[in-house]
Amino acid sequence: MAPREQEVDLRTIARETLRRFGFIVDLPRAAQAQLARLEPRSEFPQGVKDLSGWRWSSIDNDDSRDLDQLEFVEAEANGWRLYVAIADVVTLVEQGSALDKAARHNTTSIYTGVQTFPMLPGKLSEGMTSLLEGEKRLAVVVEMLVPADGEAMESTVYPAVVCNQAQLTYRAVGPWLEGSPGDGSAVSERVLSKIGSNPLLQEQLRLQHAAAQALRKARLAEGALTFETIEVRPERTDGNWELRAATRNAATWLIEDFMIAANRATVEFLKTKSFPTVQRVVRTPKNWPRIVRLAQERGAHLPAEPDAPALEDFLERERARDAERFPDLSLAVIKLLGRGEYVVVTPGREVPGHFGLAVEDYAHSTAPNRRYPDVITQRLLRAALEGGKPPYSRVHLSDLAAHCTQKENDASKAERSVKKSIAAVAMAWRVGEEFDGMITGAADKGVWVRITNPPVEGRLEGAVTGLSVGDRVVARLASTDPWRGYIDFDLVKRR
Repeated sequence: MAPREQEVDLRTIARETLRRFGFIVDLPRAAQAQLARLEPRSEFPQGVKDLSGWRWSSIDNDDSRDLDQLEFVEAEANGWRLYVAIADVVTLVEQGSALDKAARHNTTSIYTGVQTFPMLPGKLSEGMTSLLEGEKRLAVVVEMLVPADGEAMESTVYPAVVCNQAQLTYRAVGPWLEGSPGDGSAVSERVLSKIGSNPLLQEQLRLQHAAAQALRKARLAEGALTFETIEVRPERTDGNWELRAATRNAATWLIEDFMIAANRATVEFLKTKSFPTVQRVVRTPKNWPRIVRLAQERGAHLPAEPDAPALEDFLERERARDAERFPDLSLAVIKLLGRGEYVVVTPGREVPGHFGLAVEDYAHSTAPNRRYPDVITQRLLRAALEGGKPPYSRVHLSDLAAHCTQKENDASKAERSVKKSIAAVAMAWRVGEEFDGMITGAADKGVWVRITNPPVEGRLEGAVTGLSVGDRVVARLASTDPWRGYIDFDLVKRR
C-alpha cells in the first residue's frame, strides 16, 4: 500500500536533504533585514535606453515567476537582429552584502519538486528583479546580428529599460510553433488564447523561431550534440503524486539557442575590454572508449579519438531508427561525457570549450535570479560598461568558480534525492512489478538502472556484475524507502 501523505512529510525530507548537502534553507537574519529595507525601483538611471515599448516576451515553465530572460527579434535584409534582455540583479544585490553572501553560499536555486529553494528570496527573484509581464524593469540587453547562415556576429551589450509584453510557456508555445495540439491544461489554453488573439505576437514568435533555427543549424554544423532526455516532473493529482515526463519542443530549443548565443556574446564583449571571465566548460570526454563501444553495440562506428560531429551523426541515426528509446541512449552518452565545470579565463589564455555545445568562450549570464555564476558575469559586465576595473581578483574568481562547480553538483544530487523520495511514494504500490530499463551507472559502489515507464532511476540489489552504462535489462521493483530516497530493483534478466 502506498504511504499516506501524512506519513511521509516530503517538505521535511526536502529541507533535511538540502541541509545534508550544506545548503542554507532559511534566509539568514542579516539578509532578511537587508531584504526588508529594499524598495521597488520607482525610477531608472538617466541616459539608459528605454525599450519598454518593444514586443518583448518570455517563455518559461508553467509555474515560473523568477523570470530572467526576454526575447525580441527584428527582420534584417539577410537575417535577423536578436535582442536578449537579462534581468538586472546586481544593482539591488550589492557585492559582499548579506543577500549576496547567502546567494554565494548556495550558488543556485534548487527545484526539488515539492518545494523550490530560491537562490535569491522571492521578493527579489519573483518580484523586483523578475521580468514579469507588464512590469518595467532594468535589464542588460545583448544585441546580436544573426545572418541567414546562423553565425551570430556584431554583438554588443548595454543596459536598458524593458517590459515583458507576453509571459508565455514552453508547453503552449512549443505545440503552437509545431502546429500540433497543446496539452489541454488550463495554463496552456490561457497562453494559446493570448497568442491567438494577438497577430503581432504571432509574427514575433515566428521571427524568433526562424532566427533560432538558423542559430541551431550553424551550431550543428560546428559539431553540437542534440540530446533528448526525459525530465521527470512530479505533479500532484487528486492528492496523489504522479510522475510525468517533460520532453523538449520547439520552444525549449528556441530559448536554448538564444541563451547560448547571448552567453557567447557576453564573453566576446568582456574580451574586448580585456576582462577575465568565468566560463562553463565540458572537457573532452575521458569515457570516449565506452561511447565507442555503445555505438558498436548498435552497429555503428565512431573514431578512436573524441569527435563531436561523428557522435552527432550517430545520435541522429539512432533518433531516426528508435525514437522511443533515444532518450535512454541520450542519458547514457551524457553520463559518459562527464560533468561541466566553471573555470576562470584571463585575456590571452586558451579555454577547453564546451564539447557538447561545440562552442568556445561560453559563460553563464542569462539566469542571474537563479545562478550565481550569472551574477558574477553581470558584475563583470557592469564594471566593463562603466569603464571600471574587474570587481574580483584572479584568485577570488578562481575560488568562486570552484565553489560554484561544487555547489552545482551538490544541488543536482539533492534534487535527485528528493525527487527519488517523491518517486518512492508514487511507486510504492507497484512493488513486485517488472519494468524494461537501461543501466545508467556501473561502479564499485553499485549499479543503477533507469526504467522506461515511468522514467525512474534506482539501484540494482545484490551482486550484479558484467553490466555497463547503456546495457538494457528487465528489472523488478523490490522496495521503496521515501525517507531515504531509495528505489531498489532486482535484476530479472539482461536484454
